Amino acid sequence: MRYLIYIFIFFCVACNTNSKKVSTPVASPAFWKDIQSFKKQDSISSPPKNAILLIGSSSFTMWKDVQDHFPGYTIVNRGFGGSTLLDQIRYADDIIFPYEPKQIVIYCGENDLASVDTVTATMVVDRFKQLYQVIRQRTKAPILYISMKPSPSRRHLFQKMREANQSIALFLAESDVRGSLTNKNVYIDVHQKMLNEAGQPVPEIFLEDSLHMNAKGYAIWHEIIKPYLIK
Repeated sequence: MRYLIYIFIFFCVACNTNSKKVSTPVASPAFWKDIQSFKKQDSISSPPKNAILLIGSSSFTMWKDVQDHFPGYTIVNRGFGGSTLLDQIRYADDIIFPYEPKQIVIYCGENDLASVDTVTATMVVDRFKQLYQVIRQRTKAPILYISMKPSPSRRHLFQKMREANQSIALFLAESDVRGSLTNKNVYIDVHQKMLNEAGQPVPEIFLEDSLHMNAKGYAIWHEIIKPYLIK
């Protein structure tokens, strides 16, 4: 009788466990779809090697006319919206190395800070350093990092952004000293250029969501970035 009771209990526990079974976490379906879209584009029309590669989040994704902004430069844009530095690391084999770029331009980090309050500036810098090491294991292409922009909807993150921006700038400057790159790594400060005299974000350069830029915002980026692109 006791044996039958044990079997009954085991059966109930097993059924309950199966009903609450949690699937193994996977990469974001949205990001996976973006990566597959890039691969499909590449299969239809193979992008040129030795181009300037853009990787990062939605500020690049939404820069649809980036090639028009830089005539005379060959640009491959592989930014995907909502992504973090961790996502750039996760998909490096898909969005970086197949293109054999001559220069890598990164805009990312903002979403890391916005994802959860516990993410600190130090954590973002550590993630950037990890991405940098991943890139350096496979290529010596110069890296151009665009500072996190002062989106009005993310004013509460400005202090963290500034701390992370400054540390990344210092890291890139020191990496030039340590390394033997033909072309230097570059940190580009767009944050200050997007503030008014009172130190507040210029509202006219952002879309209604107060997060993404309009054409005026991208015009500022164009002016600041162009001198550092490699022909």
